[in-house]
Amino acid sequence: MTNDGVMLDIAKLNVHYHDFQALNDVSLKVRKGSVVSIIGSNGAGKSTLLNTIMGINKPTSGDIAFMGPSIAGLEPNKVVARGISMSPEGSKVFEKMTVKENLLMGAYLPHARRKVNNSLEKVYELFPVLKEKAEQDATYLSGGQRQMLAIARAIMSDPQLLLCDEISLGLAPVIIKDIYRKLKEVNHAGLTIVLVEQDVRRSLKNSDYSYVILKGKIVMEGKSDELSEEEVADAYFGVNKYTRF
Repeated sequence: MTNDGVMLDIAKLNVHYHDFQALNDVSLKVRKGSVVSIIGSNGAGKSTLLNTIMGINKPTSGDIAFMGPSIAGLEPNKVVARGISMSPEGSKVFEKMTVKENLLMGAYLPHARRKVNNSLEKVYELFPVLKEKAEQDATYLSGGQRQMLAIARAIMSDPQLLLCDEISLGLAPVIIKDIYRKLKEVNHAGLTIVLVEQDVRRSLKNSDYSYVILKGKIVMEGKSDELSEEEVADAYFGVNKYTRF
């Protein structure tokens, strides 16, 4: 990791889907112990960015450095082994498996297996409903419970960096508030988090630093508590042309 505490350093990242350019010279930094929001509308490139970090998409050019070395182009299992995990969009779980089996799937790497009992205790303490439903098939969980399970499964890999893709999508406000409160707990315990969100207010409220992405480009960035919600919303919709600051 660099001397200024940067854990994740993305530089001039470009990603194409055949002839379509999904990310255009994206550069951003995530410092250790922080919560960083990536704000943008549907199709802005948020999920593409996370999937590229995870190795699901391959960059056309640019670099992704994690704790110093480059991880650009690595296979997903090797990215997870380096210390990054993701809670994917859509509360994806293994429906025909029990809640506990889902959680154990998150601890498939050797270093995570060695800590599996402690990790189970941690996620059960974080989300008590998962302990209550440990032997129940995940298919019977509510939307909010599925999202909790997806986050908990990602935590089971014992990551240093957790990527959360649209974790509030389709959930009731009271559930969203509870999930964000839990994320704040794990962040205070030392886990660095990147949040991908469409909701401007929620993003600024729950992060230390924010980036706005529009049509595959970073168009605005800054400390979350110093950014104007109105200006971020304008950048989000491309109302004005912003330069990075």
